[in-house]
Amino acid sequence: MIIDTHCHLDDNRFNDDLDAVLERASEKGVKFVVNPGADINDLPKIAKIAEQNHNVFFASGVHPYDKDGFDVAVVREFAMHEKCVAIGECGLDYFRLPKDESEKKLEKIEQKRVFLEQLELAIELKKPVILHIRDANEDCFNILKEYASRLDGAVLHCYNASPLLLELAKFGNFYFGIGGVLTFKNAKNLVEILTKIPKDRLLVETDAPYLTPEPFRGERNEPAFTKNVAQKIAEILSLEFEEVCKLTSNNAKRLFKCFDT
Repeated sequence: MIIDTHCHLDDNRFNDDLDAVLERASEKGVKFVVNPGADINDLPKIAKIAEQNHNVFFASGVHPYDKDGFDVAVVREFAMHEKCVAIGECGLDYFRLPKDESEKKLEKIEQKRVFLEQLELAIELKKPVILHIRDANEDCFNILKEYASRLDGAVLHCYNASPLLLELAKFGNFYFGIGGVLTFKNAKNLVEILTKIPKDRLLVETDAPYLTPEPFRGERNEPAFTKNVAQKIAEILSLEFEEVCKLTSNNAKRLFKCFDT
C-alpha cells in the first residue's frame, strides 16, 4: 500500500478524467490520497471530491500565494468536515517577492500573519499541518521551532533538502514529504540528505499535477506515479520497495490519524 500525502485532485487538469486517474492509482497500489487546500475558493470542490471518493481525504488551508482570499472562519468550517485530516497547505513563499523593499516587507508580514493564524487553528482543532516552504527556510524554522511543542504534527511538503529545516525533527513531530523531485538529475542535495531523515518521518507524495517524476517528466503528474518516488527512495536507502511502502504508509497513518480501512 502507498499513500500519496499531497496531490491536487481539484486542479482543472483532472476535471475530465478524475475517475480514471484514481483507478490507475489504485492499480499501482496507491490506496489513499490527501488533497490539500490552496485557494480558499477551491475548498468546496476539494471537499466534494473527498465526499465522492472513499479513498480521498483533504486538508483545509490557504497557500501563501492565495493569502489575499484568506478567511479563517471559512478554513475552520471546512476543517470540521469528517474527511479533513489536516490544516494546509500553508507557510511562507518568498520566491516571488516584490523588488521594492517596502512592498517586500509588507508582503512578508502579511504572509506570516496568514501562516500564524493557520498554525493557531491547527492547534485549536488538534490537527496536523501541511507546510509549504519556499525560499523562506530561516523564517519558517524560527516560527516552527516556537510552535513545535504545541502542534499536533506537521509535514514539510516537497522537502527542499535544507539542513536547517531537518533540525525541526529534533523539536517536534515533523515529517518530510518526498516527491518527484528526488528522481530529477539535479536533485543531488535531496539525494544526499535523504539518508539523514529519520525513517519514521518519511512520507511520499506527488504534488500532482506538478513535479512529475522520471521517467514521465513532461507529462501531467498523477497519484499513480507515487510508486516511482517510493522506488527511488528504496534505491537510495538500499531498502526493498515493499518496505518503503509499508514504512511511509505507517508514518502517514500516524501523522494524519486515519487510513485504517
